[in-house]
Amino acid sequence: MSENVELVGALRANIERVFVGKEIVTERVIAALLAEGHVLIEDAPGVGKTTLAKALARSLSCSFKRIQFTPDLLPSDITGVSIYDQESKRFVFQEGPVFANIVLADEINRTNPRTQSSLLEAMSEASVSVDGETRALPQPFLVLATQNPYEFEGTYPLPESQLDRFAIRIEVGYPTPEQERAVLDAQETSHPLDGLKPVLSGEQFRGLQAATRKVRVDSSILDYIVAIAQATRQAPEISVGVSPRGSLSLRRVVQGLALVRGRDYVIPDDVKELAVPVLAHRIVVADELGAGRGRAREALLRVLETVSPPL
Repeated sequence: MSENVELVGALRANIERVFVGKEIVTERVIAALLAEGHVLIEDAPGVGKTTLAKALARSLSCSFKRIQFTPDLLPSDITGVSIYDQESKRFVFQEGPVFANIVLADEINRTNPRTQSSLLEAMSEASVSVDGETRALPQPFLVLATQNPYEFEGTYPLPESQLDRFAIRIEVGYPTPEQERAVLDAQETSHPLDGLKPVLSGEQFRGLQAATRKVRVDSSILDYIVAIAQATRQAPEISVGVSPRGSLSLRRVVQGLALVRGRDYVIPDDVKELAVPVLAHRIVVADELGAGRGRAREALLRVLETVSPPL
């Protein structure tokens, strides 16, 4: 256990060399990835979403690809395409950027839903089907997606099926004056990302993911997670409640958070802390389109008040 805690601490410290003053955000991203989940980072442009994703990718000795989502992006630009080779007289598959351990889907909501959906199989099954053939993706396979709020011009809402594939949705938020000054000082002559080196191998990270699954979750904690999910399905203001996939994601991510914080067991406060970032993007409020994105979070917070945590 101590070795795992040291490895997670080294990863976290390396990311925080670049991503300054957002310790909780860093913790949650690492927790989700340890849980073998994909991460959606949402906030206004320029607050550090891409920097966080790149810092994490560079901290791991794994293959990394970045996809800049634009309105003219095609599904084949992500998954790859078969090209006819004149010499061999056969079609040869050219892998797309999704064939990497860590994929940064930058500004994912700037392309149309059809292209967004090309990631669905990859995120669910860690494989890609092209021209009738299914190809496995390298392991570990993790998607870090960034998106700007829907109110910004030129963005598309992510389909519900796409949102449900993300283990957690995180908001970065604006820095405090002290944090912003630290960013200015750090980038006086160059960007800190330029000198960031890997601190974990892919094999070590896979070992941490395996250790995360062994973090103890008491039966009372499992009952608490199920009670929250059931309550979202019964709340009158929620049209679509949390699915079993959402409950499983919450269980996995709280295990990751426990490991990040040096524990081999989950406590009720882990569940309370992560319920909103893990579950809010999976529910649909009755009049959400007319009331704004905050309605889902507010509805979930009210649900949490009705469910008593275990003692």
